[in-house]
Amino acid sequence: MKIIDAHLHLFNPDERSETMARQVGHENSLPYLENLYKSQDVVAGVVMGNQKLSPDAYHFPPFFRYCIAVGSKYQGPKEEAQTIELAEEHLKRSACVGIKIYAGYTLAYVSDARFTPYIKLAEKYDKPVAIHTGMTAGVRGQLKYSHPLTVDEVAGAYPKVQFVLCHFGNPFLCEAAAVMEKNSNVAADLSGLLSGIPDLEWYFQRHAGYVEWMRTWLRYLDDDSRFMFGTDFPAVNIPRYIEYIRRLVDEESLEKIFFHNANRIYGLGL
Repeated sequence: MKIIDAHLHLFNPDERSETMARQVGHENSLPYLENLYKSQDVVAGVVMGNQKLSPDAYHFPPFFRYCIAVGSKYQGPKEEAQTIELAEEHLKRSACVGIKIYAGYTLAYVSDARFTPYIKLAEKYDKPVAIHTGMTAGVRGQLKYSHPLTVDEVAGAYPKVQFVLCHFGNPFLCEAAAVMEKNSNVAADLSGLLSGIPDLEWYFQRHAGYVEWMRTWLRYLDDDSRFMFGTDFPAVNIPRYIEYIRRLVDEESLEKIFFHNANRIYGLGL
């Protein structure tokens, strides 16, 4: 079965990123990651951008596509105009498959005016808007900004834009499912539900209640065409996470969630 990792991160080599990768049994290098993916039948990866916008940013091997990170700070009119222009130049590229808003880490609601020009660009180029939802890593993030209910307003305001709830709003699963039920233009990825190198036998026994809760809300919509597999690399061991999602979702939904949905939503053409 072919797999698309619809949510991963790539960092420039430094001690922090090397440590993160080693802690989950991996290396922080593009050749290593591409070879690892191919050994697991992963045929493409969507990089969630964390680089400053510039003409030279986001150059990856063809195996990877990317979403640009936008709106991380307030800007003056001149600087904002330049950033919007750079964003549009990226969105014209086939390798750029969307934009990413780091709600919760950026201390502003996704309905904030700073994001409006970028959402309108996503609409113009028919590319998705991926939004961090749910838990943040560390205490500096604020959950009121990353709660999935905050996406309801923009999804309703821009019905032609495809929005993606990264991490399915975990642990706010009920609210994430409600936003998706109300707005047909909202999908979700299943990245970052676990971290590290989990002992899956222990996990499924120890967290049986949470697992069933997750399955309940995955089934709630009765629509498996709106969920995508993702890892959130380098937060988790990739083979272990593939196995986790295989065991979590219904067997008849595997091919859609692991491949077809991301291929369609991000327009990968695979």
